[in-house]
Amino acid sequence: MECPPCSLSQTSLGHRNHLFSFRIDSLHPTATRHDETRNQAPPRLALPRDRVRRGEHEISIPPCLSLSPSSGSRRLIRSRKEKVEGKGMEMVVTHHYVVGTLLASVLGLVLLYVLRRRNGDARAKVPRKDGGYVTTREASPRDSANRDCSPENGFGAADVIIVGAGVAGSALAHTLGKDGRRVHVIERDLTEPDRIVGELLQPGGYLKLIELGLEDCVEEIDAQRVLGYAMFKDGKNTRLSYPLGKFHSDVAGRSFHNGRFIRRMREKAATLPHVRLEQGTVTSLIEENGTIMGVHYKTKAGQELEAFAPLTIVCDGCFSNLRRSLCKPKVDVPSHFVGLALENCELPFANHGHVILADPSPILFYPISSTEVRCLVDVPGQKLPSIANGEMAKYLKSVVAPQIPPQLHDAFIAEIDKGNIRTMPNRSMPADPSPTPGALLLGDAFNMRHPLTGGGMTVALSDIVILRDLLKPLRNLHDATALCQHLESFYTLRKPVASTINTLAGALYKVFSASPDRARKEMRQACFDYLSLGNVFSDGPISLLSGLNPRPLSLALHFFAVAIYGVGRLLLPVPSPKRLWIGARLISVASGIIFPIIRAEGVRQMFFPRTVPSFYRAPSDN
Repeated sequence: MECPPCSLSQTSLGHRNHLFSFRIDSLHPTATRHDETRNQAPPRLALPRDRVRRGEHEISIPPCLSLSPSSGSRRLIRSRKEKVEGKGMEMVVTHHYVVGTLLASVLGLVLLYVLRRRNGDARAKVPRKDGGYVTTREASPRDSANRDCSPENGFGAADVIIVGAGVAGSALAHTLGKDGRRVHVIERDLTEPDRIVGELLQPGGYLKLIELGLEDCVEEIDAQRVLGYAMFKDGKNTRLSYPLGKFHSDVAGRSFHNGRFIRRMREKAATLPHVRLEQGTVTSLIEENGTIMGVHYKTKAGQELEAFAPLTIVCDGCFSNLRRSLCKPKVDVPSHFVGLALENCELPFANHGHVILADPSPILFYPISSTEVRCLVDVPGQKLPSIANGEMAKYLKSVVAPQIPPQLHDAFIAEIDKGNIRTMPNRSMPADPSPTPGALLLGDAFNMRHPLTGGGMTVALSDIVILRDLLKPLRNLHDATALCQHLESFYTLRKPVASTINTLAGALYKVFSASPDRARKEMRQACFDYLSLGNVFSDGPISLLSGLNPRPLSLALHFFAVAIYGVGRLLLPVPSPKRLWIGARLISVASGIIFPIIRAEGVRQMFFPRTVPSFYRAPSDN
C-alpha cells in the first residue's frame, strides 16, 4: 500500500537569512518503490549561495524511504550551493525554536523538582526516641492499618495522639492500645502527681474501670473501700449507704491518693507495645484547612518537635491550654477547696465519706489511705484568705473547726498548725461540643462540674467506654471528615450519664450551701430530712450520686420531690399565709437552681437523646 504524497510549506518571513529548508516528496514503505527510485537523483534541500560561506549546511532527504526490514533505511546529508526547484513542501525552523526548546526543558526540570519537593513535605514526620524523625507517606484506606513503621524506634506512625496522661488520658491510652491502635501519649510531667482532688471514685466509676480492664489499678496503692456517705447538720447525722445488693461484693467506691492511681494506670498503659508515653509540653495544635493534623510540642530536653496522627484527643485537665482551639469554654469558679491530710484519726463512720452541711458551705472528709483522712473545706468565692500571712489558718480555726465532728477536731487543728495547707479552685464548665475534624476533647478539658459529689472520674471513664465502642469498628481513621461526623454521636451518647452527674453536683452544692434566705434554708433542711427517711427516699438520690443509676428523669423527680417535701413540712400542722408564701418561694428557688443547669447541659440531649439523629448513627466500616 502506498502513502500519497503530501505537501506542506511554512516560511518564516523576516527571517529568511536564518533558515533550514526541508522538502519531503513522498514516503513509501515498500521495497519495490525504493528499488525504482534508487538510481534517481534525489531531490536536494538547498540553502542560498551566500549561506555556504558561513559554513551552514542543509539536510537532504530522499524522496522515498523504504521501511522494509529487508532493505533498511537510508539517510543522506549533503551540502549544496543551489536552490531546489519543483513542487514539495518546506518547513522552516528558526533559532528561536531551539532557544524555546531549551527554555521549556529547563522549566520542566524546575517544575518536576518543585513537585517532588512538595510531595516530600506532605509526608508525615513522627519523632523517634533519639530525637530524629520517622517519615511516613500518606496512608490510603488499604494500607492505613500498616503505615510505615520505623524499625529504629519499634513504634512507627501513631493512629491517635493523646495530650495528657492523667486519669482520662492514661485510661484511654490503655483502652485504645489494647484494641491495637498505635497511641502516642504526650504528658507534661510523667512523675507521680500530687493533688488534693480526684481521690474518690464512685461505684459507678469502678464498674467502668472493670469494663475497661483497669480494676487492678486500685490495688497495691492502699486504696480504701467506700460504702456510702454520712451527713451531719446542726448536731444531727444520718448514714446513706450505696445500694450495692445486686452487685458483686467487690463493687464499691474507692478512695486513694490521686497520684498513686494515675501512676498505676500509666504503668499499665506503658506495658502495651502499641502505646508510647513521652514527656513533653504540647504548645499548639497543627491545623490545615480546618483539620487538626497533629501537635507541636517541646520535649523534656527542650527540643521542639511535631507529631502527626489522624486523630488527636486533648485531655490535659482542668487547666487545659488547648481547649480554646476546639471549643468556646465558659468556665465558672464558684469556690475553692482548702485541703488538709489528717493523720492517725478515725472517722465517725468507717469506710464512708462524710459531708458536713456547714456555714457558709460544705466540708468533706474521706479516707485516702489506711492512716490518712482527706479534709476538703469549701470556701465560696474566687478570692481566698492568704496562707502566707496566716489569714487562712485563722479562718480554719475560728470558722471551720467549731463545725466539724468532735472525733476529727484535734487532728484538724494539728494539721493546721503544721502548715500543710493546700488549695484548689473548683471549676464548672458545661460541655459545649464543637466538632472539629481530626480532634476531640475529653475529661476535664471538655467538661467539669463541682467536685462535691466526686463524679468527675466516673464521667471521664464512662466517656472512654463510649468512645472505645465508637472507634472499635473503624479500621481507617484517615478520613477526617467522615470520622468527625461519626464521632458526633459521642456527644449525644454521653449525655444521659454526664448530664445527670453534672446537674446533681451543681444542684447539691447550691442546696448544701448556707444562705440567709428563708426559702433556701428550708430547701437545705428539707434535703437533709428527705435523705434521712431512708429506703427509696435515700436509695434513689444515692444511686444518682454514685453513678449506679444515672437517669436524668429520676434526678428531676427526686429533686422536686425534695422541694414538695419541704413545702409539706412548712404547711404542717397548720398552714398560714406566710408559710404558703415561703412554700411558693421554695418551689421557685428549686426551679431557679436546677433549670439553668439543665439548660446549660441541653434539654433535648439530656432527656430526649433518641430524638437526636446522631444517636442512631451506626459505625461506618471503612
